[in-house]
Amino acid sequence: MNIHEAIKTRRSISLVTEQEVPEELIEQIIEAGTYAPNHHKSEPWRFFVLRGDGRKKLGKVLAAITKSQQEDPLSADSLAKIERSERNPLRAPVIIAVGVEPGTEDKIIEKEEFAAVSSAVQNMLLTAHALGLGAIWRTGAICYHPQVRDFFGLSEKGELSAFIYLGYPDFEPKPYTRTDAKKLTTWIDA
Repeated sequence: MNIHEAIKTRRSISLVTEQEVPEELIEQIIEAGTYAPNHHKSEPWRFFVLRGDGRKKLGKVLAAITKSQQEDPLSADSLAKIERSERNPLRAPVIIAVGVEPGTEDKIIEKEEFAAVSSAVQNMLLTAHALGLGAIWRTGAICYHPQVRDFFGLSEKGELSAFIYLGYPDFEPKPYTRTDAKKLTTWIDA
């Protein structure tokens, strides 16, 4: 698959099978992330692969955060939210959590570190697609909670940037029409 085809046909795949993803494919996806553009070559990305019971450990953290945010944690509604948070990491056989660990040199601009990691995630999503895998980039407010940062051992300046849920697609995504790039482009020639 050429790069233009990969870019135009990649879709977020939220439903995947439980089929195990070979470790060598996961490693290829992560390696692709490390080839993202990165000012000052600080390599701010950190990768965490969760499989099997590792996903359940994350689920416990997400459940604890959700519980702490409930007015009445014992209400039926709250219990359902807590249970859903705990089950979320089980939606795919693999999660690659991608963190940002900003460089500490004076010349480093923190915003650029986050941009580099976002580029890494895009490389990873395109690679997963090219390998015939389905993936979806998930975040949400819980992703940025200090307990999540601590779970992954990131510094005070570090932050999680993505949960990439990964597996073999369980559905065929519908084509998506994009706005013509010409409508979104301004040419400044003089």
